[in-house]
Amino acid sequence: MIFLQLFITFFKIGLFTIGGGYAMLPLIQSEIERLGWLTNTELVNFIAVSESTPGPFAINISTYVGTQMGGLLGGICATLGVVMPSFIIILIIAAFFERFKDNKYVVGCMSGLKPAVIGLIGSAVVSIGATVFFPAAVSLSVFTTPQFYISLVLFLSMTVLALKKVHPIIIICISAVVGIIAGFILKM
Repeated sequence: MIFLQLFITFFKIGLFTIGGGYAMLPLIQSEIERLGWLTNTELVNFIAVSESTPGPFAINISTYVGTQMGGLLGGICATLGVVMPSFIIILIIAAFFERFKDNKYVVGCMSGLKPAVIGLIGSAVVSIGATVFFPAAVSLSVFTTPQFYISLVLFLSMTVLALKKVHPIIIICISAVVGIIAGFILKM
């Protein structure tokens, strides 16, 4: 039963999100929390791991959740579920694209999808940011913890590096090193 549920859940996620892994985040978060597969904190931790491992984000996260819930076969079912809609849709589009690429409805649809994808990515940023900066809930006590200020400084520093066009791999490595050092310091 879990294998079919994993496949269907991730098929739905793959089918109804356009714009890649980051646009999928709100739906992934909603489905995983609704089904009780991971806590929000576990999801945020895996998003960080997923970003620093090779491969597409959606595949990494579906494989991880599937493996957590159903072992190797669960990972395969979830991964196939998230990939299958794109595969089917691309086959259909490839067969008809040349015929419809200049159609005003197709052009209009694509123009309308762009802001929606940006909105979904923004929603994911706000949701994950709330979990990172306010893990227990939004309260004034959060502002007294060193974790809040470490996260804030790290976020601002990485934003500056990204705006200066520093390569993403360097930003990920710097973030990992600073996070490890901060973790050791906070445990002392």
